[in-house]
Amino acid sequence: MQPKKNEKVDLTKNSSLYFIIGLSFVLLVTWQTIEWKTYKKTYDYEALNVDDDDDEEIPITEQIKTPPPPPPPPPAPEIIEIVEDEEEVEETVIESTETDEEEIVEIVEVEEEEVDIDVPFAVIEDVPIFPGCERVKKSERRSCFQEKMNKHIRKNFRYPEIAQEMGIQGRVYVNFIISKDGSITNIRMRGPDKNLEKEAERIISKLPAMTPGKQRGRPVRVPFSIPITFRLQ
Repeated sequence: MQPKKNEKVDLTKNSSLYFIIGLSFVLLVTWQTIEWKTYKKTYDYEALNVDDDDDEEIPITEQIKTPPPPPPPPPAPEIIEIVEDEEEVEETVIESTETDEEEIVEIVEVEEEEVDIDVPFAVIEDVPIFPGCERVKKSERRSCFQEKMNKHIRKNFRYPEIAQEMGIQGRVYVNFIISKDGSITNIRMRGPDKNLEKEAERIISKLPAMTPGKQRGRPVRVPFSIPITFRLQ
């Protein structure tokens, strides 16, 4: 029987290489084992000190209690004087404020103060009397006044030359007051031109003094108004 080994195969050919590799591995494992270290695990904590700097110190105050004031002393007892019967006691005499019938009572008369009032011509009881209307009946004095007034205006009328040259014409309304003494006061005009107004004032200022108008028997101021027409022919 022939052996199965191959004569050409050499089993010791790489034995030295395998030996070196195995030795190196063994040395590496041994060195790791020697250098291996174990650590003991411990657990601890560190305390943190926090200063309470933010806390404000509040001083402790002591409340002083003041004692209540002492009670007032009791009032002194009133001294009662005993008056003997023989001593004379002055009596208080109360005089009466009532007046006797014989006393004279002074009566003070209060005079009524006269107040200036204006009574319009249309409603006054006694109209002012224009000179020349004295003998006219009382019921006809109003129309007589109007007639005399128009006659006075026609008599004293004069057209201003400036107004004629400029062709100014129109109606001027004149207001005035017949005072309590019959004189003409407070003349006011309203018209289209100052020259016409000035002429109307001149005409009214020439009115004669009149008998003042009366209301309830007393002289009063009487306002009166009349238009004066300026018209070119």
